[in-house]
Amino acid sequence: MSRRRRARVLLVAGARPNFMKVAPLLRALRGRPDRFEPILVHTGQHYDETMSDVFFKELGIPRPDRHLGVGSGSHAAQTARIMEAFEPVLHDAKPDRVVVVGDVNSTAACALVASKMAPPVPVAHVEAGLRSFDRAMPEEINRLVTDALSDLLFTTSPDADRNLRSEGVPRRRIHRVGNLMIDTLRAFVRRADGSDVLRRLRLAPPYALLTLHRPSNVDDETTFRRILAALEEIGRGLPVLFPAHPRTTERLRRLGAGNGTRGLRLVEPLGYLDFLHLQKRASLVLTDSGGVQEETTILGVPCLTLRENTERPITLTRGTNRLVGTDTRRIVTEARRALRKRRGRAPTIPLWDGRAAERIARVLGAERRVED
Repeated sequence: MSRRRRARVLLVAGARPNFMKVAPLLRALRGRPDRFEPILVHTGQHYDETMSDVFFKELGIPRPDRHLGVGSGSHAAQTARIMEAFEPVLHDAKPDRVVVVGDVNSTAACALVASKMAPPVPVAHVEAGLRSFDRAMPEEINRLVTDALSDLLFTTSPDADRNLRSEGVPRRRIHRVGNLMIDTLRAFVRRADGSDVLRRLRLAPPYALLTLHRPSNVDDETTFRRILAALEEIGRGLPVLFPAHPRTTERLRRLGAGNGTRGLRLVEPLGYLDFLHLQKRASLVLTDSGGVQEETTILGVPCLTLRENTERPITLTRGTNRLVGTDTRRIVTEARRALRKRRGRAPTIPLWDGRAAERIARVLGAERRVED
């Protein structure tokens, strides 16, 4: 009897949050060497050599099999470069399936290239069905495009299932598997407990932790000034720690803000374990990141999302997250309310149990058996 050929699965990552999602899935597929041959592709959409090396080491991710090195640029230019660089990879690797995660430009670009190959390469989307219903967000366009092109849609929550069904996606293509971000969190939270980042930063609780990166918040001067005014007010009561990207630091410098702003303390971007350590011990987290909304929910940490909408509504209904927008007074009021409130037990969300990667691997394996 001839030996069945392993399924060649090409995993695409483009930005740091993607690696937190790819890491557990890569381990799950490599744990089935008789069934899968995973290939890791880093598009280089967001790439800082030092920080990427830290992430690879901390998360146990091997060096990518392919690095496309596309770099930054406008959405159109970056998407085009990813597509041009990714097409030869598909011709060379001849994968049985492409798996994309999240909602960055790499996600949509690689799904589009795979779908237009002759013959098309089947696409699976991890974190499918998330919707902010705000098409002014580039990420929302990426989500819609990728889901329309994917034949397997892996979801994290019931609202995502409903969104896909309302868009006409057949139920058989939708698989609720849980949350890969939480797989990584649960696998590494104890290791993160051993971080000495508080000592290195000469910081002790109570403190607030801030992440801010969306162009709608940091590129619009009026919006950014409103947020900074709120942070200064919050900083009167406790320090606000801000691991800032160099681009955001430059914006702050132009506005005459930064470490001179009362209570706001800027530090260099942090590795995953250091950030998780800080996040778990924060009295309050302020963010415009989707992943941080999810992580704070599982950690039971109060979170204020500096946006008018979220594609992760389960963090509002089942978690610790509140949408506060960018109005100064509203942010300050909600921050004070969260700081006064006694922290309860961390919420439990079905399937956010650290085993989403195993479920995805089982589905991919079942699909392979059907094809055989």
